[in-house]
Amino acid sequence: MTRGAPLASWLAALAILLVASAADAVDRNFAGSVQVDYLLVPTSGGNLNRDTTGTSASGATVPGGNGWYGFDGFTLEATEKLAVDVSDHLSANVKVCFGCHGFELDMAYADYRVADELNVRAGRFSPTFGAFNLRHDVANHKLSDKPLPYDMGRMLRLRAWNLGVLPSPFPDNGVEINGTHWFGDDTQIDYAVYAVQGFRSGDAHPVDLDFTLSRTPYYVDDNGFPSVGARLAWTQKLGALSDVTIGGSGMYGTYDPGNSLSYAIVGGDISLRLALTNVRLEYLVRRTQIDVTDPARFALPVSATGDAVFKHGAYVEIEQPLSPALDLMARVDGLYRVGNFVADPEDEVPLRRRSSIVRYTLGASYAFERGFRLKLSTELWNFSDADDDGHTLAVGLHAAFVAAY
Repeated sequence: MTRGAPLASWLAALAILLVASAADAVDRNFAGSVQVDYLLVPTSGGNLNRDTTGTSASGATVPGGNGWYGFDGFTLEATEKLAVDVSDHLSANVKVCFGCHGFELDMAYADYRVADELNVRAGRFSPTFGAFNLRHDVANHKLSDKPLPYDMGRMLRLRAWNLGVLPSPFPDNGVEINGTHWFGDDTQIDYAVYAVQGFRSGDAHPVDLDFTLSRTPYYVDDNGFPSVGARLAWTQKLGALSDVTIGGSGMYGTYDPGNSLSYAIVGGDISLRLALTNVRLEYLVRRTQIDVTDPARFALPVSATGDAVFKHGAYVEIEQPLSPALDLMARVDGLYRVGNFVADPEDEVPLRRRSSIVRYTLGASYAFERGFRLKLSTELWNFSDADDDGHTLAVGLHAAFVAAY
């Protein structure tokens, strides 16, 4: 398959849905968003190296080196989505996104809704996990970048850490059953269960998930066994303008061709809305089994670290509107990693058996008009792993324009 073929097929799918919706006069909705973000990392602490190659936490050779490398400068995120209501029970959705990974088919699925409590989804979609996945589109969150547990490319040292716990969005092929039920007018229960292909690894002896394989033209499972997951959430109205949501999510599967190395992800979340103020908290942890048949690959003794790596991630954020046009944001997020890693002699800032990142962010979002915003934010990064000069701090400055239509 050529590189142009996937994009052509996605555009063809959009065109077919547009033509079909126009011909049959069914309800349809077209929406999109685009964000251009500029990240400046002015601190010398953190050695923003520009090595041509390096080794990621999954053991693969990647551009950009390992170290404290980050995608500073301009980056772009854009999405185009078409939703068609074919009948009272059947709807279809297609979404194409563009980012540092190139073009991606973010979703292409059909929903058959029997009732509010029973909806069957089949195709390509992001499985229901956590609360942030509902807001992963750049038009739906007020800061330029995602929380670290869900980071998909803007974090510093992204190569060494191999991104967050569960980079969002995480589109996959499979089926999902979900639904919602109200108990009276104040209590709502949402659920979802699903089976999808699951994450993969491009290494014959994998030591971590390779998230890039979820966004390539070769959309095939590497072991033939699906990953499974579920989510349950409870929402309680506290008043006319206030409510609280508490949710729990889980996912389990294998990611190697031999179907012998597993990963398990669990998470909990709380969202509180008090009039105009929103407070959100999430915690995720992933346990990933690794291949330790070649102990010489690793930086630490295999006998002391075992055959599994744990990666924890959490964030707390507060969103406070000051006017219809201006919103202020404050967020504290972080990652904590325990386990072995591939040795890289060229890595100037190697991981340790226990490594952590804490980031503090203050930001503002100003709407010039409906659908067009300016996002500004300042980040202070604190790393547990120092380089040769003892640097552990870095500062990031974001300026982004986002438009939704």
